[in-house]
Amino acid sequence: AKRYFTGKIGIDAEAGPTEIAILADATADPVHVASDLISQAEHDPLAAAVLVTDSVELADAVEKELEPQVAATKHIDDRIVPALKGRQSAIVLVDGVEEGLRVVDAYGAEHLEIQTADAAAVADRVRNAGAIFIGPWAPVSLGDYAAGSNHVLPTGGCACHSSGLSVQSFLRGIHIVDYTQDALAEVAHHVVTLAEAEDLPAHGAAVKARFGWKVPTSK
Repeated sequence: AKRYFTGKIGIDAEAGPTEIAILADATADPVHVASDLISQAEHDPLAAAVLVTDSVELADAVEKELEPQVAATKHIDDRIVPALKGRQSAIVLVDGVEEGLRVVDAYGAEHLEIQTADAAAVADRVRNAGAIFIGPWAPVSLGDYAAGSNHVLPTGGCACHSSGLSVQSFLRGIHIVDYTQDALAEVAHHVVTLAEAEDLPAHGAAVKARFGWKVPTSK
């Protein structure tokens, strides 16, 4: 529907398959991590579920925990298993939280959970994510249904340059330019120089026409 109306009305973006990235260290609970990965894999066989951790022990524990949790839930064969086993999902081992931050920033996930020691401080250093869920008591599903964060978030790496849906998405701004004669004279040389560099002399001429076809000398 969004694709059909693109160009006819304003839309936020075409959302792709959902994504969850979890940055976790040895302090994270593997039961929580596994359940959160599954919760987003439940959406779609193309959903991405990524764990980024510096703890081999946590990675192993999460992998073991996934099996019984997946077996006990719904949508196993048509969504969850294909999503978790797809090339879009992975457990990524890093050398430390510092490297983990670089990985999740490069990924720019729709949903990013921080399950580390001092999670709030770590989250404060994240640059690219649709929404950040801090600590062990903030699963993504909380944001989906109760916390108030918007459910329409950038996917496919678009969190590197875009934000989630908000009131601002429905507002339209108009740029207004209002210069005095002296103010224009002060920047006229820059306008003419740039126009000539781009081989658009009429752009510069529109400024010179206001000053007797000369480039004024700024005061």
